Amino acid sequence: MKTTRFISIALALALSASLFTGCSNSSSSSGSSTGSQGIKEEIVIAQNSDAKSLDLQASNDGGSLNVNAQIYDTLVVKNADGTFSPHLAKSWEQVSDLVWQFKLEEGVKFHNGEELKASDVKFTFERGLTSTISYMLDFIDSVDVVDEYTFNLNLKFPYAPILSNLSYTSTGILNEKAVTEAGEDYGQNPIGTGAYMFSNWKAGDSIELVAFEDYFKGAAPTKKLKYRSIPENTSRSIALETGEVDIAYDIDPVDKETIRSNDQLVLIEAPSLQVDYVGFNMQKEPFTDVRVRQAINYAIDREGIISAVLLGGGEVATTPISPKVTMSNPDIVGYPRDVEKAKELLKEAGYENGFQTTIWTNDNSVRTRIAQIVQANLKEIGIDVAIETLEWSSYLDRTSNGEHDMFILGWTATTGDPDGAMYVLFHGSSSATAGNKFFYSNDEVSELLDLGRAETDDAKRQEYYYKAQELVVEDAPLAALYYANDCAGISAKVDGFVLSPSKSHKLYGVTCAI
Repeated sequence: MKTTRFISIALALALSASLFTGCSNSSSSSGSSTGSQGIKEEIVIAQNSDAKSLDLQASNDGGSLNVNAQIYDTLVVKNADGTFSPHLAKSWEQVSDLVWQFKLEEGVKFHNGEELKASDVKFTFERGLTSTISYMLDFIDSVDVVDEYTFNLNLKFPYAPILSNLSYTSTGILNEKAVTEAGEDYGQNPIGTGAYMFSNWKAGDSIELVAFEDYFKGAAPTKKLKYRSIPENTSRSIALETGEVDIAYDIDPVDKETIRSNDQLVLIEAPSLQVDYVGFNMQKEPFTDVRVRQAINYAIDREGIISAVLLGGGEVATTPISPKVTMSNPDIVGYPRDVEKAKELLKEAGYENGFQTTIWTNDNSVRTRIAQIVQANLKEIGIDVAIETLEWSSYLDRTSNGEHDMFILGWTATTGDPDGAMYVLFHGSSSATAGNKFFYSNDEVSELLDLGRAETDDAKRQEYYYKAQELVVEDAPLAALYYANDCAGISAKVDGFVLSPSKSHKLYGVTCAI
């Protein structure tokens, strides 16, 4: 029997801040101290898209995750050094390979006044197994309630990254009563145990949250948060410069220097867990032919994209998972640019004269510029590409329905584990809604991913994931482009902000001086 109990300490929090933040004109993530000036009642945050749903099991997009991270709590939290600290769960014990027992903090309140009980956890995970985020929980066979504050997770197989998954925002705990009473409207009426409660949502414009005074860790010092949806990248930076917003996510590379040179602002930049890519719909010709997909891979000028669009703020991707993710394969060369090789492959596939196709992107200036470069690159090998720009929600829905030819997206391996990086994208059972918008299926890859998630020996796990990456790169369901840095701009008056590598930024404890 192995007992595990981690107690979070101030040192771990300080380490987290030092590892995952980096400022251009400040040595920490915060601006000036609030001192005797006092703090603002409301912090305004700009992000590049509206939330799709505040039901954390109904959506997995960045716009939703950032808001949901304030409303809901997870059982455990992951520290910067890879260890785990208690949160809603005060302790846990691995009883056997297939049974984990968790004990909850007592007296934790939901926003509706209900007390957190083990029955809520059981409800959450059973509901989650039939939801959009089922891939995060599908290692669970059943949940047994031992008493009001104790439950057992019975696993289908030994699952190495169990704590990583349980620290992810989308596996936060729901209140059974609230979900049941709200029914189909729950996504617009969320109830969690988090530091902030839902207040108001103006679709396409803003979401407002208010501090939960009964939060079990203590009420947040900032009483209101307002998330503004500003899709145009430069407009977010301008809003930051003019003081309309206090924090702006996903700063456009062309705006970095403007923020760096402004002593009223701070630029925070750090490597992320994300890979950005061009994906292919493998249900549609000519993308059913691996030679066509490989040809496009060889034709794309990744270094040119990093130079012209990211202004150097990224690294050429050779494998579809970031080197920041555990067990990313450093030995894979990928697809260096080779126009002649691309032409040869198209000729072998019967497309010597090329073909016409489309590439989809959402309304994002970085992705639009990438689409334009890819369009020019593919014209060199005879492929005529039309660019189509879609609204974000429609973009997600229509790619899930398989209406696209090619598309541009990114995937953030939020848990930092290769299971979270690969299973949802490349396992044959994974749905397009969850992430496999390539409609990719390779039995050997699926078997390796199954073996990898069940293997507890790190050396063997690595063998499985290294091989799986090699096969995916060879099959080329996507053209991995780059591993980008994550960037945020903040007012120099903001204190305590930490840039999360998972892009699910927690704002509990963050303040802004008046």
